[in-house]
Amino acid sequence: MVKYKRILLKLSGEALMAEDHSPISSQKLNDFVSQIKEIADMGVQVGIVIGGGNIFRGLKGTADGIDRITGDYMGMMATVINSLALKSALTAIGAKARVLTAIRMEPVADYYSREKANDALNNGEIVVFAAGTSNPFFTTDTASTLRAVEIGADIIIKATNVDGIYTADPRKDPSATMYDEISFDEAYSRNLKVMDLTAFAMCKDNNLPIIVFNIHKKGNLKEIVSGKKIGTIVKN
Repeated sequence: MVKYKRILLKLSGEALMAEDHSPISSQKLNDFVSQIKEIADMGVQVGIVIGGGNIFRGLKGTADGIDRITGDYMGMMATVINSLALKSALTAIGAKARVLTAIRMEPVADYYSREKANDALNNGEIVVFAAGTSNPFFTTDTASTLRAVEIGADIIIKATNVDGIYTADPRKDPSATMYDEISFDEAYSRNLKVMDLTAFAMCKDNNLPIIVFNIHKKGNLKEIVSGKKIGTIVKN
């Protein structure tokens, strides 16, 4: 029995990075896709947006001589690389998966449309949404929220390296405590960095809750979709 029938899983690109700082750790990749396949096998329809920060961070990673817009497009291409890695790893363990890109790049992947995404999800495929929104100045947080609203997801599940949302950075402040639940308004007033402001406002306006959890603890994802309280939930 699952609580959430259709989810949007938001992964950071950095979560894939190896200990030696190479862009993709095969162990982490395989750990992630095994957890994703597990919930897909339970009947959960899964959409995924993954960032590209392990390869190139568009917004803040531009080098001298690279303008902001070009840097953002480079970041979008990095998300395509990560999306293809996810799809390949999912397929290798027997899951049905496809990548839909916001920028045309056949034959690498199909071009995104809401109809294609819904058809694939209804067919039991895991859909990885790549290339952000196709527009510079928008993050993958915004892309994940946009896609979640478009496909009618029940919730956004944001995978992080910590157990949830804290009163302060738990890595820097040992007295920080974790919220089990918090409202959008309170998270905003406390300046808690759940998502960027555009994405956060879109979630609030569309009554789309967000769960923030630790992806590195195996079993967390399964427990979340089963309705157990894991991480922090942000909702109206």
